[in-house]
Amino acid sequence: MTWEIVIGLEVHAQLMTHSKIFSGASTAYGAQPNTQACAVDVGLPGVLPVMNREAALMAARFGLAVGATINRVSVFARKNYFYPDLPKGYQISQFEIPVVSGGTLEIHTPEGEKTIRITRAHLEEDAGKSLHEQFHGMTGIDLNRAGTPLLEIVSEPDMRSPAEAVAYLRKLHSLVRTLEICDGNMQEGSFRCDANISIRRHGDKTLGTRTELKNINSFRFVERALHHEIERQIAVVEDGGDIIQETRLYDPERDQTRSMRSKEEAHDYRYFPDPDLPPLVISEADLEQLRDELPELPDARLARFISDYDLGADEAVQLTSQKEIADYYENAVTKADGETRLTANWINGELMAWLNRCNTAFTDSPVSPTMLGQLVKRIQDKTISGKIAKEVFQAMWNGEGSADDVIASRSLTQITDSSAIEQVVSDVIARFPDQSEQIRAGQEKVIGFLVGQVMKATSGKANPQAVNDILKKQLLN
Repeated sequence: MTWEIVIGLEVHAQLMTHSKIFSGASTAYGAQPNTQACAVDVGLPGVLPVMNREAALMAARFGLAVGATINRVSVFARKNYFYPDLPKGYQISQFEIPVVSGGTLEIHTPEGEKTIRITRAHLEEDAGKSLHEQFHGMTGIDLNRAGTPLLEIVSEPDMRSPAEAVAYLRKLHSLVRTLEICDGNMQEGSFRCDANISIRRHGDKTLGTRTELKNINSFRFVERALHHEIERQIAVVEDGGDIIQETRLYDPERDQTRSMRSKEEAHDYRYFPDPDLPPLVISEADLEQLRDELPELPDARLARFISDYDLGADEAVQLTSQKEIADYYENAVTKADGETRLTANWINGELMAWLNRCNTAFTDSPVSPTMLGQLVKRIQDKTISGKIAKEVFQAMWNGEGSADDVIASRSLTQITDSSAIEQVVSDVIARFPDQSEQIRAGQEKVIGFLVGQVMKATSGKANPQAVNDILKKQLLN
């Protein structure tokens, strides 16, 4: 490959505070337009912002989780630009001294683990929202979102492919949800991403001219947008053109990016310290309490799943990719009497397949951890076979009750009585003399055909291993 891809991400995580960052207005999503915007949020003259301490502590909590430096004293600045949904004419953010500096995040790639450096994470207020669809020839402004606390997390340009960028985003998404500082709801805009992309020749140490893709709100769209923008930049350069430093928007319906505006530099925003806000101070006592309250982080949980549950790295990565999946797994293992590997296989396999097939969120799964754990237990104690278990799972998904309920109502209990299986095996051998002779002649691969016929004759209820053993006994001894 002639070109090296260079990607850095800026993620805006909406903090889960009950009130806004500089006012007492509610941050609840979905209210009627402009019903949750107070005088501070709409920029009326004579009102002053008051810092929300909860937002500051959430930012510090994130910094501790990524091994960053928490700046005990940080400063708010005014970022000046004009836009209809920014009523003050400036956004309160942090510039020279953010609350969090540095840090790292480990991602899992096909080539192994990779460290992505974090440049900074700073607090800022969100802008309002422009509404175009409901108005003919006009734009509506909803200021409910104005003043909502954001933590902007800026990475170094350490990612070299769209897949790495998505892996980083997923890991970051899992972390902020584990820390309970952001709900991660991408559809509601609680976790959104801007991507900076450039290309350069392999071996070249100088960064190319970058473009920024704004406000991409799903992992799938991030990957698609990055692929498209990379292809566009390569085509421009190979045709003899130059990349323009600009902000572009991704159109998922047309699967293309389009120019939005020229990319601003920091000096274009005329940052200066906000005279209405004192420096933000986080005490050592605050940090000590936050350290004591940190939950088990995704990397620690991943390591524990591998060591305690005897899982492979890839399956453990899948199970710890979301807090809800990891919690589900541990609850299901308990109900399955500690059967770790088979439970992992069923979650990563059948459960995920049904969730994708039905476009269902993990938290909305109709099969609970208790139900899945009981199903695994019935496979393990040979009440049902793995094949029958798939039928049971489908019935549980469709609301027919627990595994035991389905097994009983459909009479699916596995046949383990040797004498009953021996009779069916004898009948099958008699019906298929040619295949039986092939097995006697040493072609043991053909035995799979006869096993299938026995399973068919017993409606899948015979124990497959018992069938295999009895066939060999009758044909080879």
